[in-house]
Amino acid sequence: MARDHRPSRHRARVVAAAVTALTVGGTALFEAPASAVGKPKGHDVSSHQKNVDWPSARTKGAQFVYVKATESHTYRNPYFDQQYGGAREAGILHGAYHFALPDRSSGTAQAAHFVRNGGAWRADGRTLPPALDIEYNPYGRNKCYGLTRAGMASWIKAFSDEVRRRTGRLPVIYTTTHWWNTCTGGSMAFGNHPLWVARYDSTTAGTLPAGWSFWTFWQYDNSGSLPGDQNLFNGSMARLKEFARGPRE
Repeated sequence: MARDHRPSRHRARVVAAAVTALTVGGTALFEAPASAVGKPKGHDVSSHQKNVDWPSARTKGAQFVYVKATESHTYRNPYFDQQYGGAREAGILHGAYHFALPDRSSGTAQAAHFVRNGGAWRADGRTLPPALDIEYNPYGRNKCYGLTRAGMASWIKAFSDEVRRRTGRLPVIYTTTHWWNTCTGGSMAFGNHPLWVARYDSTTAGTLPAGWSFWTFWQYDNSGSLPGDQNLFNGSMARLKEFARGPRE
């Protein structure tokens, strides 16, 4: 995920034999796994990308984006307004995500901070549901933030419950299969949440975390033609718009 002040990590690459280039007038727009054909292409950004050129991103094929809003219970992305509002003005479906630090405060407190600072949702067909980014600790402490597996599942539930109470939507959960199975013990309790799975160097999203039988978003690379990380939606553009609108009464 596009975190702020993240430590350097391996630059994962999708091997050339497993990618396909989408083109307009013979110009390559982006490279993606061959299985991506027909799936909406998007990306995610944080303050690491600073002020984004949104018309350019749209021209290069961006159909949706997730923007980092907050981290822990105090931080807010200083570029959030330009990134979130700019994507909307460019006609790109947009959503906000929160980077979890479960050792800093409760899930309820972090969810409240998130929703107050960009994580709200509206049923306008252009706003994606809020997302929780939960993965290995980037700050050098315990990879599971010092929580037991049951404690981690409880933290995620508290975050989810508060987001749903405040927005009416279950949050999308961004994670990796290895982290999820390691740090939650393979909790099966969140299969009703949309899954945003990260897996690089692959032609498919691979084995999913326990509790899920399909993915909604797949982050397949951490750089590419679009600013930030590269993502796909598992469906048509019409289905993505329905997902943004949310369940109908």
